[in-house]
Amino acid sequence: MNTKELQLKSIDYRKTILEIIYNGGAGHTAGSLSCIDILNVLYNKILKINPENFDDYNRNHYIQSKGHSVEALYTVLCDINFFSKEDLLSLNKFKSHFIGHPTKKVPGIEHNTGALGHGLSVAAGMAIGFKLDKINHNVYTLLGDGELSEGSVWEALLSANKYGLDNLVVIIDRNKLQITGKTEDVNPIEPLMDKFNSFGLSTREVDGNSVQELNEILSSTPFEKNKVSLIIANTVKGKGISFMENEVVWHHKVPSEEQYNLAQKELEKLKININND
Repeated sequence: MNTKELQLKSIDYRKTILEIIYNGGAGHTAGSLSCIDILNVLYNKILKINPENFDDYNRNHYIQSKGHSVEALYTVLCDINFFSKEDLLSLNKFKSHFIGHPTKKVPGIEHNTGALGHGLSVAAGMAIGFKLDKINHNVYTLLGDGELSEGSVWEALLSANKYGLDNLVVIIDRNKLQITGKTEDVNPIEPLMDKFNSFGLSTREVDGNSVQELNEILSSTPFEKNKVSLIIANTVKGKGISFMENEVVWHHKVPSEEQYNLAQKELEKLKININND
């Protein structure tokens, strides 16, 4: 899949995210839109995970520590045939397994997450297991930047550094907003690069909404031998929808019919522009 195909795929994913949240009556809209390019590149270029090999331990693994943006993950898993679109559209419906945080009851989900700060610890433990079993595959995990206020994140990084987990790739969705406001107003976390480097990690920054840059940087891991590869992916919360971008109110909000139709039209225009390039 080339860059243009990935760009078009991201637009289709954004359209689906809006559709299932609108249909389901609940969801973390803006955060799913900010991280969807990351998941797009991971699943379509890097991870090599599919329904046929999912039960095989000897493969790459992905843990979504940022569990509340599960709509993005469900959307990508549906696209690569873990389940049907009909199943996906049952999001938030009575008796559906498609709930507001990842659950292993949904095909393709590796671990239950949602309590922030836990996913990285799980991923680090898996990476240690790979080292012990001499398995040459990686573990990838995605964290939200608001999640970095959880102390368990930093404990996990200390352990990951101690064990030289160069098979662990940590991605931070750095959209600079969390549920109650800007991260730097709620609980400042900068300077992130300096902090991560001081923990012994090999840290890089990237435009987290550029599929080309994401593909390049994710294809180059591990950055250094015996060091965790950590990527600060600078994104825009609500990316792709003009009236949602950088607006904290869209952290968890369902569009009205008018807003939904307007958002879908904006995405269609983006698609036309990319096709015309």
